[in-house]
Amino acid sequence: MLLQAVNICKNFGVQPILKNISLQIQERERIGLVGVNGAGKSTFLQIIAGEMSYDDGQIFVSKETRIGYLAQNSGLQSERSIWNEMLQVYAPVLRMEQELRELEQAMSDPEVLADPKRYEEMMNRYALRSEQFREKGGFEIDARIRGVLHGMGFGDTSVDTLIHTLSGGQKTRLALAKLLLQQPDVLMLDEPTNHLDIATLTWLEGYLRSYPGAILVVSHDRYFLDALVTTIYEIERHQSQRYTGNYSRFIELKTAEYETRMKHYEKQQGEIARMEDFVQKNLARASTTKRAQSRRKTLERMDRMDKPMGDLKQASFQFQVERMTGKDVLKTDNLAVSFNPASPLFQHVSFSLTRGDIAALIGPNGCGKTTLLKMLIGDRPLEHGNLQWGSHVKVAYYDQEQTGLNPTNTVLEELWGAFPHLEEVRIRTVLGNFLFSGEDVLKRVSALSGGEKARVSLAKLMLLNANVLILDEPTNHLDLFSKEVLESALMDYEGTLLFISHDRYFLNKMAERILELTSEGIIEYLGNYDDFVEKKAELAEIETERLEQQAAAASQRSTKAKTAFEQPVIENSYEADKAQKREERSRQRKLEQLEQTIEALETAVAALEEELTQPDVFNDYVLVQEKNEAIETAKTQLQEHYEEWETLMV
Repeated sequence: MLLQAVNICKNFGVQPILKNISLQIQERERIGLVGVNGAGKSTFLQIIAGEMSYDDGQIFVSKETRIGYLAQNSGLQSERSIWNEMLQVYAPVLRMEQELRELEQAMSDPEVLADPKRYEEMMNRYALRSEQFREKGGFEIDARIRGVLHGMGFGDTSVDTLIHTLSGGQKTRLALAKLLLQQPDVLMLDEPTNHLDIATLTWLEGYLRSYPGAILVVSHDRYFLDALVTTIYEIERHQSQRYTGNYSRFIELKTAEYETRMKHYEKQQGEIARMEDFVQKNLARASTTKRAQSRRKTLERMDRMDKPMGDLKQASFQFQVERMTGKDVLKTDNLAVSFNPASPLFQHVSFSLTRGDIAALIGPNGCGKTTLLKMLIGDRPLEHGNLQWGSHVKVAYYDQEQTGLNPTNTVLEELWGAFPHLEEVRIRTVLGNFLFSGEDVLKRVSALSGGEKARVSLAKLMLLNANVLILDEPTNHLDLFSKEVLESALMDYEGTLLFISHDRYFLNKMAERILELTSEGIIEYLGNYDDFVEKKAELAEIETERLEQQAAAASQRSTKAKTAFEQPVIENSYEADKAQKREERSRQRKLEQLEQTIEALETAVAALEEELTQPDVFNDYVLVQEKNEAIETAKTQLQEHYEEWETLMV
């Protein structure tokens, strides 16, 4: 056991946050910590990390256990470059490398060479330090750093970039990258998947599955929890409960547990009712009074069960359609956006929506997804191409940044101001469905949490009765239970739905079409996210086979060309002229084959370097050595081909 928290209690003033919370972490265990927003999950992580005090309970940490903690949206603050900051993780190993260089220099000193005993001592020290350097991963430092930076989305960012010039989101990703490189024994992450695109999420899952330490993670990403964790701790009503399995298994177990408790409770209530009825009817009758008194004593001694409490109050809403659209809802043709004329953000974007479509727009961060949606709703001018909405279309747009909310309004004013024709009782009823009741409706929008702002925006969206919903990251800031309510409402929606999301669980449950946005247009896939991943894998396999066939053909042609090039030259003038022409043609063919071979080898080197970024490779010293040797061999061959190419060009 690496860490154990026993009966942790925490109050904010007179308000209890945590009551007798217990949790234990074993080596290499993957634990998901779940609960509604405000349940105290982040508070509990801060307590374990030693960043917040607690009122009662105990925390035990095994000797030499290193705990690493990354708070939600906590960016890396540094004046260093990306590379130099990441190197700080390996400062002790780098000092060891510096000592090795100094020993190498000392051993080459003539005075040391002339003293066998001193030389042997240095050699032994050098051998010991070299082994320690190898064990500490000194030979893989560059590969590890580049692998993690590439996986966390910094593959196209110069490692010399100063960290203070990065955006907030980039600093957050970089803080996570540094923590992953540190490899603490217990890795604690609070919402690490926020604002990561799908490619980065997928990489992070793979990395964490092969992580050598234990992991405790707070996340509202159900796909991420299903893929990673093997244990769930739920904090509900200030207390914790442990479940074995991933998130989906937790839901099954919790549902079954509630049903079992309810059956036992109802059975006991039935027995109590029958006994009380018997006592009431028979206590006054002489023939049965003793039995009635016995039953009454049994009732008094009975350990009565409390009624099982169901889920905490959840939001409840539906999206209604005032009037249906025509069959054709939207047609776009050759849309393009260029912040820089020389490098368009995207171009050749063409797709269509028909009535009842449920389509997901996906792509890496920064590819222009939100820009495209804003172009569709008219918030951004049309630069190039055409778009046409169908008949009777009424569009409602959900903005992930909540820019449509007035921070000075109260919650009640925000909704009533948008729909002044509705009675106050109707507005309050709607807000109640979105968990704003009593004094909550008088809160200022500026004082709301991200989840509360999301619920206000969804309430406004619902009241529009639109027949087309365009949603930009609708599950951001929502807790697990609110996401499920939103999914249920959208699945019953009769209109047309286009949405951006990096929530793969939501994509799997909702999407019927995937629209992948690239710089050169839209690629359409039928089905949900898993169908999309499967199809992409098939296409990647086909492309790999094609490249391998090209490389093999190029190698074969290169061998034939080399054989032809080495044929002896005929001496007589006529034959010499023919031989010269033949040699020129051979030279040209050789150049072409060399260029193809060089291209194939460069592709192979790039592929091998890409493999080094995979967690299952760079966490395996032997594999790293093999890959590095293969890269060096390929680079040596490349250098030989470069020299041969230069010779032929003279």
